Amino acid sequence: MKAPKIKFCGITREQDAELAVSLDAWAVGLNLWPGSSRAVPLDRAAGLAALLKRRAEIVGVFVNPTLDELTTTADAVGLTILQLHGQEGPSFCNEAARRTGCKVIKAARVQSLADIQALSAYHTDFHLLDGYRAGVPGGTGETFAWELAAGRGYVAPPRRKGQRVPLILSGGLTPENVAEAIWVVRPFAVDVASGVESAPGYKDGERMRAFAEAVAATAEADEADEADRADGADGADGADGGDQSAEGDQPAAPIERAGVAAVEGPCSREESDNDSHYHDAPERAAGPGRAAGPGRAADVA
Repeated sequence: MKAPKIKFCGITREQDAELAVSLDAWAVGLNLWPGSSRAVPLDRAAGLAALLKRRAEIVGVFVNPTLDELTTTADAVGLTILQLHGQEGPSFCNEAARRTGCKVIKAARVQSLADIQALSAYHTDFHLLDGYRAGVPGGTGETFAWELAAGRGYVAPPRRKGQRVPLILSGGLTPENVAEAIWVVRPFAVDVASGVESAPGYKDGERMRAFAEAVAATAEADEADEADRADGADGADGADGGDQSAEGDQPAAPIERAGVAAVEGPCSREESDNDSHYHDAPERAAGPGRAAGPGRAADVA
């Protein structure tokens, strides 16, 4: 499988933006909600967006904005994606995309499976799952029960008709727990803010690098698993060949199993952006990364 893409959110400084793109970030988030401790004024956001132009997706994070606010801000800053963290409805999201020309991420704070299922009404470009804390629209630095999102499957944009919306996993991710989260959920992308900070809005370079390395290693680990399975299959074929030689190089007679139809082998995980090659993950016992971590910043990432 391919490693998920990375979105570094809550960027406020040029050096953090530069490091993010050097780590091959797919997207960089700028918090444009005034209630956030990571909020950046429009002129600074525009400067950061200019620095990142054509190097990464530039995501503006909003909570219950007006359509006029979105249109004006997207144009002034140079946003390519809108991330909506409030009570914006499906029609609002569609109109926001139409007016701005931006892609749209609709975020949900997850307490139960119903919160994830409710996103099915939103035909946006991406869905984002975040941790829940009462009265806080996002960015709590807390995880949720990842098993609720297991089996959602991997879909990469642009999605084909009938495919699920690409999923971005957020909420309490750190260099220490992101690999487990990826294994359970198999998201299109992972989103991190407080998990790589020394203080709200101030990224820690070493933790950013460690996070990117942990994400990349999930692809390497899966490739190793595939190689092991292939070696096992080759070994089994070799054993069969040995039996045939022992019988005078005559081909082995087919084995008939009454009432059992032939079936395909284990699901393959082909490296295709649009194939659902991230298959349903097995249920796993809650590990140390599952517990809700301390809220590092009680605001949207």
